[in-house]
Amino acid sequence: MNYMIFQDIFYIVVLIVLSIPLGIYIYKVMKGERVFLTRLVGPVENGIYKLMGINIDDEMNAKKYAVSAISFSVVGFIFLFLLQIMQGNLPFNPQDLQGVTWHQAFNTAASFISNTNWQSYSGETTMTYTTQFIGLTVQNFVSAATGIAVLFALIRGFILKNKSTIGNFWMDLTKITLYVLIPLSFVVAILIASQGVVQTFGHYKDVVMLESGDIKSLPLGPAASQIAIKQLGTNGGGFFGSNSAFPLENPTIFSNFIESICLLVIPAALCISFGKAVKDSKQGWTIFTTMMIIFVLALFATTFSEQFTGPVYSGVATSGNMEGKEVIHGVGASSLWATATTAVSNGSVNSMHDSFTPLGGMVPMFLMQLGEIIFGGVGSGLYGMIAFLILTVFIAGLMVGRTPEFLGKKIEPYNMKMVCLIILTPPLLTLIGTASAVMIPDVVRWLSNSGAHGFSEILYAFSSLANNNGSAFAGFNANTVFTNVVGGIIMLLARFIPMIATIFLAGNLANKKSVAASEGTLSTSNVMFVGLLIGVIFIIAALSFLPTLALGPIADYFITH
Repeated sequence: MNYMIFQDIFYIVVLIVLSIPLGIYIYKVMKGERVFLTRLVGPVENGIYKLMGINIDDEMNAKKYAVSAISFSVVGFIFLFLLQIMQGNLPFNPQDLQGVTWHQAFNTAASFISNTNWQSYSGETTMTYTTQFIGLTVQNFVSAATGIAVLFALIRGFILKNKSTIGNFWMDLTKITLYVLIPLSFVVAILIASQGVVQTFGHYKDVVMLESGDIKSLPLGPAASQIAIKQLGTNGGGFFGSNSAFPLENPTIFSNFIESICLLVIPAALCISFGKAVKDSKQGWTIFTTMMIIFVLALFATTFSEQFTGPVYSGVATSGNMEGKEVIHGVGASSLWATATTAVSNGSVNSMHDSFTPLGGMVPMFLMQLGEIIFGGVGSGLYGMIAFLILTVFIAGLMVGRTPEFLGKKIEPYNMKMVCLIILTPPLLTLIGTASAVMIPDVVRWLSNSGAHGFSEILYAFSSLANNNGSAFAGFNANTVFTNVVGGIIMLLARFIPMIATIFLAGNLANKKSVAASEGTLSTSNVMFVGLLIGVIFIIAALSFLPTLALGPIADYFITH
């Protein structure tokens, strides 16, 4: 247990140390300042603007920004859908894989453009190299960049005064991709490839198993390049079916640490960027502290449950619940990864969450149900947290009988309508999806367990889909027409309704004048406000999900104990 505590502390320290300079760097990139990559990347950036016919002085209002973001995603969806259907006739297909079914192509396209990366397939037996690196890897970059772009549109809403514009979507998308995501992914890909993560266009290799002597086919492919951005962009879609529990995706302790740091580093850094951008670093650190407190509590609960509440068998020495976990990672690294991947909207796994203890599995599920705001997806996690922050300010304003304000902008009815769309869309879709699934008579045949644990598998799946996470309990057969179609629709709605609401919230805030702080202005950067914000987050989540959690993991705990 002491080793696990040291490992977690070391992880958090490294995360903070890396996030501060990265956050400052991202702020400078988005502000248009020169950075160390400007000389190298600047000509490429300007060439892209010239090719696309973009005037760097043109800015967009909220409607045009939203239309640009949606139209870009629609084009990406159509391209990825058709690529999967036609992949059997395209090059880089050494295993002669055929095109996927229409409903799986729909689900996968919706999944990757929405930054969910839910997978109802096993990559090594379903997707060709072409689909993986031209379709899925590209969407890993641009869907992540879209989330960060929308965040900075919202940040401009707080900064600008009496303005009708909030920036240029195409410039934001280009800067984030060229200056942030590609350079970081290149470095991470080299690091993990050095540990044995595969990167090749060669055929699968036949190998002889040491124990049985049987010949098995070893899947290969250009994996390292996709895995780097899958972790950094909070995408999570694995190149292979077992995701980061597979040795060729995550072979060593060092690769595991690098990949797990990548899960949180950009979402954490964006808190620093936010503080720098609004000229009040305390605001960024307030959000960072709130996220970190909840993350540490969740990490402790998951690790404690996996170490001490698993089944104990007479005469068998135990070191925690090792079912579904890789020996090289153990309980500590597996619990850390499970907490991190569900705190951010990543969804990659290095162990099978279906094999966690009831309470150990409940914590990652609950982290998703909070709305993926505990660091959350790149960009989307922070603008979701800002929505909760505005809600908290609004509630506090009602308590004292004055118009609430945040960062000099008055929070009025239109703003709260947008905030409610951002906050309430994911839980509503989660509950609707879960309810629709449990009413289907055939659903019991899609589950590997019955009773409370079976319900937990369904609830976890739709919590993941509706919060753009992508992880699964791995006990739920998701490759059905119902799950692929309904799940795809849920992923699209969960991504784009809050995103559009955020853009229009940004436009409304930018159009407001700034009001000076007074003695009655609520401080949003002290300990009391952090406690109030945490309270609001937990109350919203508890009111939304406590009954379903009682039917699932909580009931499962009392049944098995």
